[in-house]
Amino acid sequence: MASILPGTREFETPVYGTIFGQRTQVVHRLSPGDRLILVPDPPGIEEPNVWVHAPGGDVIGHLAPDINAWLAPMMLEGCRCGAVVTHVGGDDVASYKRLIVTVRCQVGRRHA
Repeated sequence: MASILPGTREFETPVYGTIFGQRTQVVHRLSPGDRLILVPDPPGIEEPNVWVHAPGGDVIGHLAPDINAWLAPMMLEGCRCGAVVTHVGGDDVASYKRLIVTVRCQVGRRHA
């Protein structure tokens, strides 16, 4: 995927880390159009992640480090972001391409 510019309000991106623990089972339950929850690491983390959760709270994975670097701080400053499943690939697809989501952010005045 191409680099996503910091502050982009809507973009498609893969979810990383979907093969750890029971996450693959969670991915199998997803369908295009399902809403997902995005949660940034708490303040003070040196390299924060934005974690992707299924409805109900199960962790699915995290966004790419280059996105996390600007999106996590934005979210911690009050920017509200969520995601929707765009594409779910099977187990024959490389894990880093298996789940594609569309992230949408409601950017407040501070980030406009």
